[in-house]
Amino acid sequence: MQRIHGVSALTRAAVRRLEDERLERDAVAEALSRFAWVFRQPGRYVNASEVWEPGLEVEDARDTLEEAMRHLPRGARHDLGRLVRRIDAEFERRTLPNPGRMSEWTAGRWWWWRIRER
Repeated sequence: MQRIHGVSALTRAAVRRLEDERLERDAVAEALSRFAWVFRQPGRYVNASEVWEPGLEVEDARDTLEEAMRHLPRGARHDLGRLVRRIDAEFERRTLPNPGRMSEWTAGRWWWWRIRER
């Protein structure tokens, strides 16, 4: 069991319940870990060739966090949201806009509309 750092024990408990009901075990901690790993990579921009695991993009991790945020109780959503807002700001800073990636599939998920360095 991975621990989520930077949130309260109540939020961790709410996340655990959510994972048991809707997500996989440690899904939120894993998503947060993926972003921590990506942001530790060298360079100004997020490198598209660096992948956590083949077939899993960092954007997939953001999808997991979005799913969690949508279903957590208000207090836990706010607490986890502080971490997600920091991730969003750093991801936006380290990627470039790509309006051409907008599609019905990515509607409302701006993180899929970003370009990473190749």
